[in-house]
Amino acid sequence: MKALIVQGGWDGHEPLQVSQVFEKLLLENGFEVEVSNTLDVFLDGEKLKGLDLIVPVWTMGTITDQQLKPVIEAVAAGVGIAGCHGGMCDSFRNSCDWQFMTGGQWVAHPGNDGVEYTVNIKNSTSPIVKGLQDFTIKSEQYYLHVDPAIEILATTSFPTVEGYHSPNGVVQMPVVWTKLWNKGRVFYNSLGHHADIFNNPSALELMRRGFLWAAGGKNG
Repeated sequence: MKALIVQGGWDGHEPLQVSQVFEKLLLENGFEVEVSNTLDVFLDGEKLKGLDLIVPVWTMGTITDQQLKPVIEAVAAGVGIAGCHGGMCDSFRNSCDWQFMTGGQWVAHPGNDGVEYTVNIKNSTSPIVKGLQDFTIKSEQYYLHVDPAIEILATTSFPTVEGYHSPNGVVQMPVVWTKLWNKGRVFYNSLGHHADIFNNPSALELMRRGFLWAAGGKNG
């Protein structure tokens, strides 16, 4: 299997370090891995369609239509796409098409970094969460605008930190989800503010299973 990691954007999300964690994980699971630090790698549509998996690790960037269209078409043709935190669902705020494909967009993280919260694993037949248990993590807690078409595999409860959103009461916010993009599989995990989040075995295992599931769509 072939995977492409594209890393860059805002340095606060440690794109280099996160991409190194993901590269190691993918290599351990039988992937050939290319790592690129430019979005121009997306310009080669035929190359993208020859992949099994695209892993974006790029926050708060700008993508051109010429860069975006080959990704949209490659995923629609069956190439998986999988990522985490702002590296996938806060990548390109100017691109509704990217957000439509990935299934959500970050809008807030009340309390910023260092909030302790629980990730609740949903009862699901998905192999991504089979046998996993709820776990607690200390990081940014992402509040997202999400696509109603997603399959939610894990959630977290808001409000944990008081704010203008609190009068709305308890909200179950998706943390992990999947969706389909024509023939392609999309996986997202909102954990991953810094690379050390993946020292948590459950957080890392979610990514491992998500990568494998998304990549499996091409021949599934």
